[in-house]
Amino acid sequence: MSTTILATKLYTPLPRPKIVLRPRLIERLNEGLSSGRKLTLISASAGFGKTTLVSEWIACCERPVTWLSLDEGDNDPARFLIYLVTALQSIVANIGTGVLGALQSHQPPSIESILTALLNEITTISDNFVLVLDDYHIIDSKPVDNALTFLLEHLPPQMHLVIATREDPQLPLSRLRARGQLTELRAADLRFTPAEAAEFLNQMMGLNLSAEDIAALETRTEGWIAGLQFAAISMQGHQDTASFVKSFTGSHYFVLDYLVEEVLQQQSETIQTFLLHTSILERLCGSLCDAVLLNPSASGQETLEYLERANLFIVPLDNERRWYRYHHLFGDLLRQRLQRSSTLSSEKEQGGVHELHRHASEWYEHNGSAADAIRHALAAEDFARAADLIELAFPAMSRERQFATLLGWLKLLPDEVVRVRPVLCYEYAFSSMSCGENESVEPRLQDAERWFNMGERPESQPVGMVVADQEEFRRLPGLIALTRGGQALGRGDMPETVKYAQRVLDLAPERDYLMLGGAAAQLGLVAWTSGDLDTARRMTAEGMENLQLGGYISPVIGCAITLADIQITQGDLHKAMTTYERGLHWATRAGAPTLAVQGAADMHVGMSSLHYEHNDLETATQCLLTSQALGELAGLPQNPYRWCAAMARIRQAQGDLDGAIQLLEEAERVYDGNFSPNVRPVATRKVRVWLAQGRLGEALDWARQQGLSAENELSYLREFDHIALARVLLARYQSDRADVSISGAVGLLERLLKAAEEGGRMGSVIEILVLQALAHQAQGDLPAALLPLQHALALAEPEGYVRMFLDEGPSMMQLLREASAREIMPDYTDKLLAAFEAEKRKSEDKPDLPPTQPLIDPLSQRELKILQLIAQGLSNREIGERLFLALDTIKGHNRKIFDKLQVQSRTEAIARARELGLL
Repeated sequence: MSTTILATKLYTPLPRPKIVLRPRLIERLNEGLSSGRKLTLISASAGFGKTTLVSEWIACCERPVTWLSLDEGDNDPARFLIYLVTALQSIVANIGTGVLGALQSHQPPSIESILTALLNEITTISDNFVLVLDDYHIIDSKPVDNALTFLLEHLPPQMHLVIATREDPQLPLSRLRARGQLTELRAADLRFTPAEAAEFLNQMMGLNLSAEDIAALETRTEGWIAGLQFAAISMQGHQDTASFVKSFTGSHYFVLDYLVEEVLQQQSETIQTFLLHTSILERLCGSLCDAVLLNPSASGQETLEYLERANLFIVPLDNERRWYRYHHLFGDLLRQRLQRSSTLSSEKEQGGVHELHRHASEWYEHNGSAADAIRHALAAEDFARAADLIELAFPAMSRERQFATLLGWLKLLPDEVVRVRPVLCYEYAFSSMSCGENESVEPRLQDAERWFNMGERPESQPVGMVVADQEEFRRLPGLIALTRGGQALGRGDMPETVKYAQRVLDLAPERDYLMLGGAAAQLGLVAWTSGDLDTARRMTAEGMENLQLGGYISPVIGCAITLADIQITQGDLHKAMTTYERGLHWATRAGAPTLAVQGAADMHVGMSSLHYEHNDLETATQCLLTSQALGELAGLPQNPYRWCAAMARIRQAQGDLDGAIQLLEEAERVYDGNFSPNVRPVATRKVRVWLAQGRLGEALDWARQQGLSAENELSYLREFDHIALARVLLARYQSDRADVSISGAVGLLERLLKAAEEGGRMGSVIEILVLQALAHQAQGDLPAALLPLQHALALAEPEGYVRMFLDEGPSMMQLLREASAREIMPDYTDKLLAAFEAEKRKSEDKPDLPPTQPLIDPLSQRELKILQLIAQGLSNREIGERLFLALDTIKGHNRKIFDKLQVQSRTEAIARARELGLL
């Protein structure tokens, strides 16, 4: 959509009026704002002055205001969120940049993630502000309703939402009402009182009506503002206003019909024709009106300016008076009248209303608004034209993830129009897949395939086939195969993925970098899943190179994440860091497309994991904070779980085991592998924390539930499950000295070491060797322990591993002292021992927890920390931000704290805690 047309979505209210007609309502709106309520709902049928009231209010409001006028296209969640962010950028220029990039990316995060990231940015706005959503009744989309519900539930205190609508939205109004978070104005509130009607008719409309006439009009219209306005316009020029008032009777629907006729009859035939013919347009500008009318007697801009001066229900949409719209009710009635109007020539000669829509479609096409061009083509029932426009618009709209809109249009096309267009069939299939309607994908792909033999390139166009984009038609066989390969990969069907990826490589032209790169990336993921890391690394790098040559930056960054993960698995930490740094450069370099920002957050999370391994916890934490500041929208779908897992390791290293568990539970909840194999399940990380907490029973339960035993057949995808099992068996031996546990652990580790060495998984090899050393140490066999330790040190030293050893705790520190005494890699062992000593000093410097808790159910370490922050006066939201926990998690902890302390409020909790010496 062109920038000019986009700008009309952001309505700028007019300057403060000289007369404020309903000050009583302004006071109610101000009261709702000052009381900190989240939502103001103005709900009434058409013509009650909802928009006018809000304009008057915000003209008097001291807060910054941004205003978004909604239309049918905003039922698409992606489009709704794009315009929402654009509206917010009128308050803070750069807010939501990452959000826009993610929405336009090939793999956007969930709506919840999008809104969470946006809300995090909104919390940084220093000033209180108001967001107005006008005409919300147009929205008939559950995803949009759900998005707005989430926004309201987590609304930052500096933001106030105003919704103007003809019908109640599908939002949790009852809950907001019960919590005192809702200000409501309805038809009974909005109706003019007799005094307000008198002021409107005589002062604003320039009439000189008697009190009796005003009372009669007010009674007959029941204070309905549009009826009064229509009546006032109709009376202008009437000498006998009293007679007019007496004849003004009937329900407002019939009265309105009468007044429209009165208004139109007082206009010239030229103006009547202009009004009727341009009523098909949601927004009007001079050149667009000229295009629709073809041969107007006056220019469209001149006519629009006349209509504004004549107060003929036209609303300016910008300060330059270039774009307008009709009053909604007036526009509805004009369109109804147009259908039965005799001002149009016969259908055979002019094409009637369809011809008007066709002219509008052509204008929008030439002026860069594909969406409006398509909408009018569909309204004209020119399905062939609409199909061509959709086919041409698909590449750009798919990059913006507007698949709901695309699929909605495609469903309006007759099947016979779609099936003769192979490119459109493919786009239909892809849109269906992206919207989760997978049952439509394969039939549409088969419709596309009817027009060519998959074994040959389509050299000529068969009779009856229609193609708007010849280049896309030539690429179609490979694109279909690439799509089927992706579907197979998602199903976990590796042989089918290989088959289709190979077909893509066979069909792709020499310089079709998307197909070449996409197929190579698919093959890389298949190889990684099978444990063939060398092939996986080679194919992923090849995919990256091709995609980069083609300028497909977002997929390049996705491949960078995969490649770095493979390099880490192989123990190449330095090369993995280089990969992350290159990916970050691609994502943030000057001139990169907006969507390329997606993936920058992943790069920071990846770099955090490497800084962590090198024991630079400060930099590792800063990387995660940077990733969080960019927002989840700047990451691929797997980023939320990766972020939680990375922060959990830092929390564990800092001794916050409760916090680590909570982060890992959140990681499990939001897990999304995004086609990558789940080679290191989050549960295996939880096992390590459980063991550190002394929760051996839970670790044993997990192993039993997973069907794990020391005698299991080993597989690459369960390698970390079995490494975790070895840790559990070792911990059990240290607990009860059961020989069967230690022998099982030793035997399992020997088999794991052999498999990892054969697969080139040096990261796993080092960890297994470390565990072997600890197992022998537990048996009291120091010489046997030092052999695998020396091997592990030799492999780890070139890549700078530190936390691999540090995280094993005091037992490893003792082993390293023995190694240092025997001058086994003295420089490296001394470095590791120095890290141990530094960590020990930090631990000793920490203040001790209260020695005793005189509670039947003591507070956990995390609960004590939250209690301390409560005592400092932090809100739940601030505590969540400080501890990197969700708001609901903090509230859950509060309930547990209150229960344990037997109190009902924060104030009571603080007082009770001080009594018990907990603060």
